[in-house]
Amino acid sequence: MSLSDPNRATRNTPKRVAIVIANPATSTTTGWPVGFWWSELTHPYFAFHEVGYEVEIFSPAGGRCEADGLSDPRDASGYSASDLVSMGFIHTPALAALVERTRPVSEIDLARFDALVVAGGQAPMFTFEGETALIRKVVEFYEAGKVTAALCHGVAVLRYAKGADGAAIVRGKTVTGFANVEEDFADEAVWGMGALPRGQHLMPWRIEDELKHLGANFVQAGRWRAFAVRDGNLVTGQQNFSGAETARLVIEALGR
Repeated sequence: MSLSDPNRATRNTPKRVAIVIANPATSTTTGWPVGFWWSELTHPYFAFHEVGYEVEIFSPAGGRCEADGLSDPRDASGYSASDLVSMGFIHTPALAALVERTRPVSEIDLARFDALVVAGGQAPMFTFEGETALIRKVVEFYEAGKVTAALCHGVAVLRYAKGADGAAIVRGKTVTGFANVEEDFADEAVWGMGALPRGQHLMPWRIEDELKHLGANFVQAGRWRAFAVRDGNLVTGQQNFSGAETARLVIEALGR
């Protein structure tokens, strides 16, 4: 390839991915603080950087974001103690600082990014309905034919994403997300702790039920199994163990 090759600049331009994480919120069912989930940011971030992509982190409102406690590998519960990718991210000052100063989703420029990835955590289930700028960006990327991805409870945004024809963009699409079998497990856990009366759900609604209601073909691989699915330019990941799988399908769609 000569220096005068008109495609040289394009070939040398890295792919760019915008990752959206949720702002801090309060659960309306438990009263607990809720936020994003570390592995759903860090595992895709790591995978994208491994192939040379540029990644920027956004949140609906911008500013400092906080993770759900159980997703922190330093948490006393030990739930995420084996998540060395997140531990490395947290203990790298330049990376940890990115979560302290996220930019608002309104600043995501469709022309600059090749893909949009919405991470989960508990907060999306309580806040995404009102995040109109985020919903618009998801629809904008999807209808432009750009790779549009969401994982775990971040898939909640697809409940509200409607195309120009007024129909849900998930209608007729094969998708996944936090599954009912996993919600059942989480409910049993909080009931066992006495944090909620038995019969009261941890989440205000369920992704699997709502996306099926919207006409999506919802699939899942079983409880806590890493799983993601791609249908056209729409990529969805099942839960917090599916960050790398989700990123793999985004990379497969975009190429190197």
